[in-house]
Amino acid sequence: MTRPPFPPVSERDLRIVSAQLGRPARDVVGIAARCVCGAPTVVSTAPRLSDGTPFPTFYYLTHPVATASMSFLEAAQLMVEYTELLEQDAEVAAAYRAAHEQYLADREQYGTVPEIAGVSAGGMPTRVKCLHALAGHALAAGPGVNPIGDLALERSNWSPDVCRCPDYGVDDLDTAGSA
Repeated sequence: MTRPPFPPVSERDLRIVSAQLGRPARDVVGIAARCVCGAPTVVSTAPRLSDGTPFPTFYYLTHPVATASMSFLEAAQLMVEYTELLEQDAEVAAAYRAAHEQYLADREQYGTVPEIAGVSAGGMPTRVKCLHALAGHALAAGPGVNPIGDLALERSNWSPDVCRCPDYGVDDLDTAGSA
């Protein structure tokens, strides 16, 4: 778990994230969570991309096995179950709202973007829309901060405590170049 401000992102990290995403990494301001092997699992992205686009998803899940696991849970309609939980459990709803506020505060350390003011990710603070974003936040913030992200991680077939990283092939690349 790493909270902002983040240490500088290495070129190796950017190459791994690009390999994970299958495209060049954009405007990464930090590695918010890592696999036990050290590979990035969650990146933090600038709230305004370099092309000017507002980008509300500050904590972005990049690990391919973790993203596949969240996709499986989404396909199983887990978001409906968790939205109902928010409606029925005031304690979980209050913790989810607090997670939303923390998410916004973390992102604002990297800039205020009026177009996305008050917008966090994953449907926070009132519904569950994207388990990828919520799991990313839970991994970045640590257990007990985002209750829905924690629940999704508990139900997934992936754990950050067991390395299931593919060979990204970045160790053979020239380390002098930029991403």
